[in-house]
Amino acid sequence: MSDPPPKETDVARRIRAHGLARGHGPVRIAQDIHEQCGPLFGTSRIKAHRLAHGVALSDIVAQVRALYEVDGKPPPRLGETLLSAYESGYKRPGPEYLHYLCAVYWVEPDALDYQGPCICGRGHAGRTGAPGVPQPRAADRRPAPDPDALVGAIVPRAEERPWATVNDARGPARADGPLTIDVGEEDIVLRRTLLQLLAGAGVALDGQFLGAVDGLRRKMDDTLVGATVSPTMLDQWEETTYGYGRQYQATPSLRMLCDVLLDFSEVRRMCDKRQPVELQERLCRIAAQLAGLSGLIMINLGDHRLARSFFRTARTAADETGDRQLRAWVTVRESLVPMYYGDPREALHLARKAQDLAGRTPGVAAAMAPAVEARALGMLALRGRGDAAPSARRALVRGRSVFDQLSKADTSDLVFGFTDRQMAFYEGDTFTNLGDHKHGDEVLSHALTLYSPTDRVDLTLVRLDRAMCKLHAGHPDAALAAGQEAILDLPADHRSDILVHRARQIGAAVAAKHGEIPALKEFYEALAGPSVTSPAPMPPAEQV
Repeated sequence: MSDPPPKETDVARRIRAHGLARGHGPVRIAQDIHEQCGPLFGTSRIKAHRLAHGVALSDIVAQVRALYEVDGKPPPRLGETLLSAYESGYKRPGPEYLHYLCAVYWVEPDALDYQGPCICGRGHAGRTGAPGVPQPRAADRRPAPDPDALVGAIVPRAEERPWATVNDARGPARADGPLTIDVGEEDIVLRRTLLQLLAGAGVALDGQFLGAVDGLRRKMDDTLVGATVSPTMLDQWEETTYGYGRQYQATPSLRMLCDVLLDFSEVRRMCDKRQPVELQERLCRIAAQLAGLSGLIMINLGDHRLARSFFRTARTAADETGDRQLRAWVTVRESLVPMYYGDPREALHLARKAQDLAGRTPGVAAAMAPAVEARALGMLALRGRGDAAPSARRALVRGRSVFDQLSKADTSDLVFGFTDRQMAFYEGDTFTNLGDHKHGDEVLSHALTLYSPTDRVDLTLVRLDRAMCKLHAGHPDAALAAGQEAILDLPADHRSDILVHRARQIGAAVAAKHGEIPALKEFYEALAGPSVTSPAPMPPAEQV
């Protein structure tokens, strides 16, 4: 009978025993464990350090909690599950948790396979010796630790180790010099596009513009850390961000994207330097909101790839805050991408995930997620899924129940809140997809009375949904006329990809049910007018 395959812990225990016998410190042992266990078991560097100390997940959690207590801070949310996710590579520790893990293991972030300096601005392990020659870390030069002792060293109290400042990050040679403003190629492209829009020139979403947009998003991914910034400045940025929520429907999508991304670029520059932990969360919240708003605008412009990328950036920033409600908002907004550009089943999954994140506390995501779930189920019912219709109606009831508990602040913002007109729109869209065109038209007619004339995106989508109701009622000519009127009533710079494609869906549905009727030619000619579109054709889409 063959021997059972070796386990990761058994191999690591053997490597640790041999290392201790040779007088090696935990850093050297961790390196040996990673080199030998990595190819066999996929052992990460951060896990190798824990195995090098021969302790369990609970021991590391206890050590971090002890350091928090010594620093006079409330207990952290770090637990064995989250630490295991770090070791498996499913999650990345935020700046503060990374700092304490480095303190526990007496190493720098790069030893745990994370790039960049620690938030404290001070090293956790010193190096000596000739330049260019690898030297053992301080942890390796210490006597071998007591296996029964807790790992790591107690870091100084908060008042004894101030967080890194801008001058700290610059270094002593440039401490008194002026800061260099990082104006990249992306800013130049965005500003040029904005000037062209202000001058009334036609602007297309070419490869250079989209490359600049994605390049800026990537930079934010790379520098989601904090610069020293005053609370007053953060107050101003938060006010600016919420201001975009009020302007979102009234401003042409491409113009709005330029404005949002220029501020997003400024926030990224503030993130390029570290700041105190108490300000880090607020800056990450602003970054998450601006990235999420950029994702919504990219849905309007018809680029689902960039929309997904921005929501991924928003998730990264939201994870840094630890705010479940913000994470739920990002997730439910992200669910719109697969609902309109992919599989409604994925949208259904994300909507339910957002409900799990939101929990039982009434909030924006807790109300919006069931409504998105209902819309996705309505699409599945339209495709013939028999059990989707009753589930969609139940989801609408749940969503309405939570919506009725929202505060006035939560129901007054089209982007960061969930308004009564949006709720009516979602309900009408669901009824339309379920084939209940009479009820759907009634609810959509009510929604039209709630929208302001400046809420152009949603207002047009409601009108297009009503045109689809006319088609379900057996009036194809009236449906085409209503859809054509909805598009032609828009100024040219508001005819974004999302609206034109939604109108084309009506034409395709008419052709499928009634063939090439004479009104179709005029309908498509009207849609061929000026619009804000991306270079390549995109699938049909719509916006909330």
